[in-house]
Amino acid sequence: MGGFFGAVSANDCIQDVFFGTDYHSHLGTRRGGMTSYSPELGFQRNIHSIENSPFRTKFEHDVAAMRGNICIGCISDTDPQPIMVRSKLGLYAVCSIGIINNAEQLYIELLENGCANFETMSSGNINSGGLIGALIAQKDSFIDGIRYAQEKIEGTMSLVIMTKDRIICARDKYGRLPIIIGKRSDGYCFSFESFAYQKLGYTTCHELKAGEITEITKDGYNILVEGTDDMKICTFLWTYYGYPNACYEGVNVEVMRARNGEIMAETDMKNGKLPDVDYVCGVPDSGIPHAIGYANKSGIPFARPFVKYTPTWPRSFMPTNQSIRNRVAKMKLIPVHELIEGKKLLFVDDSIVRGTQMRETVEFLYENGAKEVHMRSACPPIMYGCKYLNFSRSTSELELIARQIIDEREGAEGVKYINEYSDTNTERGAFLRDEICRRLKLTSLEFQTLEGTVKAVGKPECQLCSYCWTGKQ
Repeated sequence: MGGFFGAVSANDCIQDVFFGTDYHSHLGTRRGGMTSYSPELGFQRNIHSIENSPFRTKFEHDVAAMRGNICIGCISDTDPQPIMVRSKLGLYAVCSIGIINNAEQLYIELLENGCANFETMSSGNINSGGLIGALIAQKDSFIDGIRYAQEKIEGTMSLVIMTKDRIICARDKYGRLPIIIGKRSDGYCFSFESFAYQKLGYTTCHELKAGEITEITKDGYNILVEGTDDMKICTFLWTYYGYPNACYEGVNVEVMRARNGEIMAETDMKNGKLPDVDYVCGVPDSGIPHAIGYANKSGIPFARPFVKYTPTWPRSFMPTNQSIRNRVAKMKLIPVHELIEGKKLLFVDDSIVRGTQMRETVEFLYENGAKEVHMRSACPPIMYGCKYLNFSRSTSELELIARQIIDEREGAEGVKYINEYSDTNTERGAFLRDEICRRLKLTSLEFQTLEGTVKAVGKPECQLCSYCWTGKQ
């Protein structure tokens, strides 16, 4: 997905942006970048691959040489960012998070309308920053250009522009991703993750609304375009993507996950589906707080039958090769034999996507002597690949285990019955759960409901994006 951070200060703010950007490393594994400006050195930019080593180690030496009272940083799962743009609006840096689904259509349109050329990456693709810069340049001001770009882009696009003396932040028009502003005595910052600036001494002073455009300087922030409460923020930020300390729209991630687990346990108890197990466990890392909530509500002890070894591989999907990712995921899990052998275990995971890694995890538990393995998914069955944030790497919805099963049973007509397959109380819903159990060798399986997820977040359903579960925006 990606994340960004930036600051404008009366003092040099390079270290602030270095640490603030590093705190977004859980959101991307491909590229990191920083751009700053000082009157003496002008614009300074550094971009590195972070596929094989973390952001911090790649930028330590750059930070020592950079200077400036204004700086932005970006973690990207897509293009090298930030990029520098020179247009009739001047010289500035731009970086973005989100996904542009109609990029090819847009750059062809721009070329036909007189845009001379685009710099391409080694893959031949256009850098999203260059495309965004060209769209913005179609208008006579940053405000009009940003609004034009966001209207033309299909997908989701939050972006920031840094000039010599200010940063302009624009939250995507549906508010699927957050942008939060922090305040300190010597300046202001913006961030995707709220906790990223709290350790730097900033306090939250403003959260952009959907579609809002706001500028920040060392003296304050100014709303340039009013936003709206009519948003569709990604619910997966709480379920999976967000770091435990983060707050979005006033709702803390860790608190939501524990509450979500409690709701799942309540539902199992109400429906007579609370299994007789020795321990409730979480699939590390994001599944753990969901599991703690489940354990607290059910009264079943919480335990950690395996521990994830993270010093060298903090994220299982860091390698670009899928087979290596699967191998790393397996290598990371270190068993605690005393908590597995002969035990009946209930695991809570944040989601079930393809089922590949879960299958290997279940096999790993049986190989180490587990008697039973029950699974609870902290969200509803994933039925659609995300077209707004690129949450899943799936190239086809038939890579999703739930859709595979539906398609094999009903063919193309199965999409008509997705609501029934999501509901555990229907014949189709029972079939889906039984078939996933068979394929993944689970003793039992249940999913959190959409209603339960919404209740756990505590925001109105109309403000939450649930496309990957329902197919509805």
